[in-house]
Amino acid sequence: MVKVLDKGFVNIVDAMGNDLNVVNAARVSFGKRKQEMSSGDEKLVRYLWRHEHTSPFRHATVQFHLKAPVFVLRQWMKHQVGCAWNEISGRYVKFDYEFYEPSNWREQHESNKQGSKGSVEDQDGASAIYSQVLTQQYEAYEALLELGVCKEQARMVMPLAMYSECYWTASLQAVMHFLRLRMDHHSQWEIQQFARAVKELVEDRFPVSLDLVPLPEDPE
Repeated sequence: MVKVLDKGFVNIVDAMGNDLNVVNAARVSFGKRKQEMSSGDEKLVRYLWRHEHTSPFRHATVQFHLKAPVFVLRQWMKHQVGCAWNEISGRYVKFDYEFYEPSNWREQHESNKQGSKGSVEDQDGASAIYSQVLTQQYEAYEALLELGVCKEQARMVMPLAMYSECYWTASLQAVMHFLRLRMDHHSQWEIQQFARAVKELVEDRFPVSLDLVPLPEDPE
């Protein structure tokens, strides 16, 4: 398990395959099968990925259990191809008071409309406003439940900062695509941290394939 942010985590529940699965999925075209990786097999993996012959990378899968703020999950769940998602449901369970509390409030980036940079000057002021709103929203959630409002409606007042838990099962191709996009410095900082955790968990199982995921360039 890798802990992420203040209360989140990513953990591997199960996995099928390794780099050799990619090799054998490709070599079956010639009726061939390898028992061990060779340097030639490593070259084959690199060739397949760089020339976008990606179907062999779909024959290995990883199942993750993760806990992340809802705003992170809404970005993460945009990755649908080669993926399966199941999330804890507020229709069935009462949510706990468990929210992401940033350690740094960032400024809006001048040229990158969806991006951020540095830190705002009044960190304490931002934290005070944030904490007050979270408390108010959770108190409203509990008050609605006490009035007898059903969980599936009471949950509508809960904020995007709330933590949720999911199972995410993804093909190796889907994992690599996620890492390529979400480790990039243009992605929101919070999801970058989860992407780094995913890479840390899978790179020992798929060292050749994961080496093909480019490391993010330093932000300008």
